[in-house]
Amino acid sequence: MTSYRQPGVVLTDHRFEVPLDHGDPSGERIELYAREAVASGKADADLPWLVYLEGGPGFGARRFTGRQAWLGRALQEFRVLFLDQRGTGLSTPANRQTLPLRGGPRQQADYLAHFRADSIVRDCESIRPRLTGGAPWTVLGQSFGGFCATHYLAAAPEGLQTVLITGGLPSLDATADEVYRAAYPRIARKVEAHYHRYPQDIGRARRIAGHLAEHRPVLPSGHVLTPEAFQSLGILLGGGDGSHQLHYLLENAFVSTPDGPTLSDAFQENVASSLSYAGHPLYAVLHEAIYAQGERPTAWAAERVRGEFARFDAATTLAGEGPLYFTGESIHPWHFDTDPALRPLRETAELLAGRTDWPPLYDTARLAANEVPVAAAVYHDDMYVDTEHSLRTARAIRGLRTWVTDEFEHDGVRAGGPRVLDRLLALARDED
Repeated sequence: MTSYRQPGVVLTDHRFEVPLDHGDPSGERIELYAREAVASGKADADLPWLVYLEGGPGFGARRFTGRQAWLGRALQEFRVLFLDQRGTGLSTPANRQTLPLRGGPRQQADYLAHFRADSIVRDCESIRPRLTGGAPWTVLGQSFGGFCATHYLAAAPEGLQTVLITGGLPSLDATADEVYRAAYPRIARKVEAHYHRYPQDIGRARRIAGHLAEHRPVLPSGHVLTPEAFQSLGILLGGGDGSHQLHYLLENAFVSTPDGPTLSDAFQENVASSLSYAGHPLYAVLHEAIYAQGERPTAWAAERVRGEFARFDAATTLAGEGPLYFTGESIHPWHFDTDPALRPLRETAELLAGRTDWPPLYDTARLAANEVPVAAAVYHDDMYVDTEHSLRTARAIRGLRTWVTDEFEHDGVRAGGPRVLDRLLALARDED
């Protein structure tokens, strides 16, 4: 282990070996990385542990500097563990560069089938006794991390002291089709709110999409910028300042050149940065698999369901007079054509989309008998996780207390920092 300091914090790197398949503990093993954070002056104190599970899938744990966001509040009473979930960050990363070590697309798909919430929870249970001496710990799950925390409650409640969930209560039984059928109207509301705030963006978005439909430019990053890829910038609209980010991105899209108007270098650079999955490819490859249970394949649910909502069709929009509707929080087959980081994984993603042997994720009987204190922040019109689905799940988990708020968007635990964590801890402890 290596320890080092940042302002007000002592950090320690941890590495663990765990089975790739927890059902075969004597088989192949992979490495997990986690960073421990403890307040300066408390490094030797006997503190309870809080493990943070990042959103995603596919994102490594957040890299804070010092006591940023909610961490300062957590360090008042916890020793915090930032776990890079398997396949992310420094935990045996899975991407276009490393996955060929597994073999071809079939072997890659079989390997990645072990990278969902069920395996992540078993990873946590594998490393918990090594850190806590067997004592249960508190879990803070953001977004997909909340999906993992919900599975944790159903699969290994004995490992949990308390569970805190922010924007991440999943439906217990919705199919991927049902998830996206609920998502598109939410996304439409966010787009309409954006255009109400920035009406000048209606014309800008149409002009950009029309240019892309005609020219299909290839960005310096290698991204092919199609109208559909441009529409996916709507993923920004789910964050607290996302509408403003999108507006500033659109305002300098074109520059005048000797050959006429063309996309500015600044716009191309910012778009490539916003659209790239190079740093988190599992978000794309496993996105629909996080909803899969049983024999029904996900089969590119977001793309199929999009056909039920004509307003999201760019060609139809450009042929008419209406505003262009952005999409977001959805993965489509064309992502694996337009993004150079995903192109080598297209066949692997196809195999995962067709998979029909996904194990169940949520034991509803165990959740109904839950005895672990649980509190969840549910954001009133969360673009990423359906509020009605979350509230239905909240009612199905015994003792779960919710804080429903429109003060924050999906990234409330980052934006609200200590106040959000304070509120959830008070709810879980029945102190509010």
